[in-house]
Amino acid sequence: MENKIEIYQGENGQTQIEVRFENETIWLTNSQLVELFKSSKANISEHIKHIFESEELDKDSTVRDFRTVQMEGKRAVERDRVHYNLDVIIAVGYRVNSKRGTQFRQWATQRLKDFLIQGYAINETRLSQKQQEVQTLKDGIRILSRAIEQKAIDQNLDWLNHFAKGLELLDDYDHENLDKKGLTKRQANYPELADYKEVIQSMKLDFESGVFGKEKDGSFESAIAQISKGFGDEDFYPTLEEKAATLLYLIVKNHGFVDGNKRIAAACFLLFLQSNDLLNNAEGSSIISNDALASLTLFIASSKPEEMDTVKKLVISVLNRNY
Repeated sequence: MENKIEIYQGENGQTQIEVRFENETIWLTNSQLVELFKSSKANISEHIKHIFESEELDKDSTVRDFRTVQMEGKRAVERDRVHYNLDVIIAVGYRVNSKRGTQFRQWATQRLKDFLIQGYAINETRLSQKQQEVQTLKDGIRILSRAIEQKAIDQNLDWLNHFAKGLELLDDYDHENLDKKGLTKRQANYPELADYKEVIQSMKLDFESGVFGKEKDGSFESAIAQISKGFGDEDFYPTLEEKAATLLYLIVKNHGFVDGNKRIAAACFLLFLQSNDLLNNAEGSSIISNDALASLTLFIASSKPEEMDTVKKLVISVLNRNY
């Protein structure tokens, strides 16, 4: 085993430790621990004995025998030697009474402080960002709700008022209670690749860009193919709403085009809905407005990879409640 820990002073005078890892942890022998902490073999052995006797650590999970090669004269000899993992190394480091032990404790304590402070700061930032996003969404929907309700009063359009009340999905977003599954379980009608490309081609005249719709790689075709995949008889996306949400998400996030990824994603999303008779509800009204389509697409574009499930659930919820 070549793994080791080296303690030294950095240019700023602070204690620094270089750790060499293997198999997601490190293992040192008793002799290496003696060298690390500049202590005696008897002292290190006594600390390890107390660590296991007090059941601070479980011996079975922290001790391993590894075969090592040792030189005896000019002859290399393989022997099994006892090694201790990082948990034991840290436990010994907080016990041993030596200058090296003190340096180790200073280093470990500083790392713990850094982790706690930085981790807290990161979580605070993420929480603040989410709260700001939610508040922005609330404000926008509140304004939109008033406009819709007023229009409903002026024109006596009951369905608009009903739509305004349907904005309760914001509360579900706030409480992480969005719909996980779509409502429409039936055989999907998948547009051909040529159909999608025809839509993209028809959009080029509307945008002054010589590279609009120019593909960078095969990720666009991959996104289209993904929504029809499954394993055996199990469909990865069993409802049409889940397929549509996944298609919108993947085209936006794959960045398969030099220019126009969001616009193309939104258009392909609408094509899929139209091909599966989901673009309009039973009353013949579009289930998603221009503003909602733009908002959802931008919401996906600004989301982080770890937020994929949440943004897809939001799209599914919009489709579920408006159909």
